Amino acid sequence: MPKTVTETNLTLPNKRQGKVRDLYDVTLDNGGSGLLIVATDRISAFDVVLGNGLPGKGVVLTQISRFWFDYFADKVKHHLISTDVADVPGLTDEEREQIEGRIMLCRRTSVLPVECIVRGYITGSGYKDYMRSGRVCGIELPAGLKNSDRLSEPLFTPSTKAEAGLHDENISFEEGVEIVGLETMSWLRDTTLDLYCAASEHALNCGIILADTKFEFGVLDGEDQPLLIDEIFTPDSSRFWPAEEWEPGREQNSFDKQIARNYLETEVAAGQWDKTPPGPELPDDVVEAASSRYMEAYELLTGSSLTLPA
Repeated sequence: MPKTVTETNLTLPNKRQGKVRDLYDVTLDNGGSGLLIVATDRISAFDVVLGNGLPGKGVVLTQISRFWFDYFADKVKHHLISTDVADVPGLTDEEREQIEGRIMLCRRTSVLPVECIVRGYITGSGYKDYMRSGRVCGIELPAGLKNSDRLSEPLFTPSTKAEAGLHDENISFEEGVEIVGLETMSWLRDTTLDLYCAASEHALNCGIILADTKFEFGVLDGEDQPLLIDEIFTPDSSRFWPAEEWEPGREQNSFDKQIARNYLETEVAAGQWDKTPPGPELPDDVVEAASSRYMEAYELLTGSSLTLPA
């Protein structure tokens, strides 16, 4: 059984904690400012962190991101320096063992306040928006589309980057221009669509539909060219569907925590939880089933197996 890491307290400065990841400041070998991203095994649903995690989930997420950063290394500059714990200065041997396989050592950037979302299929909040208005994020679409239909062309639907505890808000391209300027916004749109199209082609060849995804970009001090940052094309930032099971007109099975969400909906319906903190613990069978979906996504996308730290 792989170990479960839901909390880290490393001997590094300025710890910040998100729903899944712990962040620390690092001084790089060249004296520059670095960022250590630790993907824990915490799992959240309905914006609430649950009482237990998925063993090895953080390792799988990290290794999927690493695969894609390598895959696009010649296409776009990114912030990743290393995923090897030996390259992180200032850690004890015990700390290195705890976070093995689940770290990204990165260049520190100033995050652009626009989250870049691309939708190749209509589903989720986009489908709800379409059913209300015939549009997705203000973009008019043909009548008669069904849930999970493939769009004729991928849609670029940016949003704002909200402060912690607040929700992102969809914005138009023009509103994005007011935030980051026309040149940067045009580059973000074109790069987002190019990456999505290339990744969705690769995924489909692996038996996976990449329905939608989101990116973040940042800039280094003194530079204007954005870098691709954060995680990319993981089950936590994308919707992955089994291609052979795709059937428009219904919700699709997915390679992510959907199994956990389905279980939690039964808890809500039974009056056992009201979707507020603290989150409940998942039973062992749900943990095992959800964990296996993450691993299956890794194996299909990369064509290789992954040994999780015990």
